[in-house]
Amino acid sequence: MQLLDFAGPRKVFSYLGCSLSALSTIAGLGPYICIWLAVKDLLAVAPKWSQATGIAIYGWAGLGFAAASVILYCAGLLMAHLAAFRSASNMRKEAIGHLMSLPLGYFDLHASGELRRTIDGSAGDTENLLAHILPDAAGSFAMILGMPVLMLVFDWRMGLACLFPILIALVCIRMMMNDQGQSFMTEYQDALVRMSKTGTEYVRGIPVVKVFQQTVYSFKAFHEAIKHYSRIARTYSMKICHLPQTIQMTALNGTVIFLIPVAILLASGQGDFTSFLTDFAFYAVFSGMVPTAMTRLQFSSESFGKADDALSRITGVLRVDPLTVSTEPEHPKSADASLERVSYTYPGADRPALERIDFEVREGGTVALVGPSGGGKSTCVSLLPRFWDVDFGRVAVGGIDVRSIDPHDLMGQVAFVFQTNRLFSTTILENVRAARPEATPEQVMDALRAAQCMDIVDKLPDGLNTMLGSNGTYLSGGEVQRVALAKAILKESPIVVLDEATAFADSENEVLIQKALTKLTRVEGGRRRTVLMIAHRLSTVAHVDRILVLDGGHLVEQGTHNQLLDAQGTYARLWSDYERAVSWKVDNSPKAAGEAGRNHADSTADEEQTVPGTGPFVADLSTDDSDIQREGGEA
Repeated sequence: MQLLDFAGPRKVFSYLGCSLSALSTIAGLGPYICIWLAVKDLLAVAPKWSQATGIAIYGWAGLGFAAASVILYCAGLLMAHLAAFRSASNMRKEAIGHLMSLPLGYFDLHASGELRRTIDGSAGDTENLLAHILPDAAGSFAMILGMPVLMLVFDWRMGLACLFPILIALVCIRMMMNDQGQSFMTEYQDALVRMSKTGTEYVRGIPVVKVFQQTVYSFKAFHEAIKHYSRIARTYSMKICHLPQTIQMTALNGTVIFLIPVAILLASGQGDFTSFLTDFAFYAVFSGMVPTAMTRLQFSSESFGKADDALSRITGVLRVDPLTVSTEPEHPKSADASLERVSYTYPGADRPALERIDFEVREGGTVALVGPSGGGKSTCVSLLPRFWDVDFGRVAVGGIDVRSIDPHDLMGQVAFVFQTNRLFSTTILENVRAARPEATPEQVMDALRAAQCMDIVDKLPDGLNTMLGSNGTYLSGGEVQRVALAKAILKESPIVVLDEATAFADSENEVLIQKALTKLTRVEGGRRRTVLMIAHRLSTVAHVDRILVLDGGHLVEQGTHNQLLDAQGTYARLWSDYERAVSWKVDNSPKAAGEAGRNHADSTADEEQTVPGTGPFVADLSTDDSDIQREGGEA
């Protein structure tokens, strides 16, 4: 009933389809009755066959019943498909529409492969149920209800012999679809989702696998997902279903084994042996329908279990609370940004990601968030555009709680540049214009020029109209980053969030990106935008207005670069580690090689002993705050 609710007004077609399928099954019994009547007439006049005048009537009647059965079944499937397609379509639309209303952080916790399997795969499972299994189940039930009447009307004793295998089959089906079987169906669907998720990740990682010449074992998660799926499928088929399925198939396909002994016992006491032989012929022929009916019923039970699990997964997505929208939204009057006593815990986590974070960025200010990995830096900036909503406290833009701002308006206030970016498989023009769909090609070109992308545009065969990903047209990581900056520039948002925007750029691209960032963080007239930046390369934040140091979800320090160094706290330690990491150089001299050999021997004797700054990789600590020398590259 829940599935049919997705079909809306078309669910009436499902009822019609099931009814027609049931009528088709009942009509399908007609030819067997006609055959029995024809055989009875023939045996009654044997060997004078020409006196059996009703044969032609029974033949045409049987043909009519068969044709009616086919027509009714086709009409029933047509009706069922109309309801099934609409149900699956609405299910996908409703799920996708609901996803569009969820906070963006939800997609960080649910991989694209998982969501694709949940929505598209689950809708497909339910479509098969409504389009095929449900009408067939209705026909099977009609047959099961009609068979006792038909089998008992001629000779109830031989009829019971034919019904006995059906009872055995029903018991076996119940054994296979017990609580253990239902729990398997959930595990089975979980395994499919897991394989889809890890399979998508594996495909995306194939370039890395090829570079290092690894096998499938290099992606352990995918390999384990396949083994897990194989293990539970084998367990279900060999331990739960093996014996019941064997008994069921033997009983259904061996109905004649039960029928013949009963017929032999009854034959000796028959006064009208011809009539008895006719009844036996009827039951021998009719018993061939039993396996078909029960097989349909068994498959319908399995499909109902799969559809029930699929429906629970779809409704699980639909039950996720959407992003709330204020009925009376307010518009920010400035580009200030603040977190006020904010605490937040990710769904399913056992400890808070942020606890009582409190800071403010004035309009035009630049604030950097630094700290160890997992400290809460990305969480802080993700709360600003409502990727997540806080558990406690308040996040404000322009002095207004972000929950009181229309989500579209809020996203228009913030531009993002992440350390990893992806472009759509379309033209450069459309990729950049995604930030502002109404922008003209001239405005897009201005944004690309400001983002130092003209060398990219010039080398493309069709300029702005070049399709990325076609005919071997691809961009490097640094070039993709600059195109992403062009999108942020075109957006013209008053607040800019930079998440390690130069992390993976080579030296040439880094220079161009830095120039583009200068354009991005300023508007016409030299006025500065409000900037929040996450940085692991501490040299890039030494001259910002204020540095916030987060560790373990707490704001442990804040101040300028020099103030934090003087405080000799977490930031000073991070800076010291950073200087040591970026100032190494390669020393291949014999002396260094000898020291490396001695250090290796020492570390073998005592693994806990480390000697920083020795061996072939020698740290050069002769750097100061304003100029970090990089000899031999960065570690």
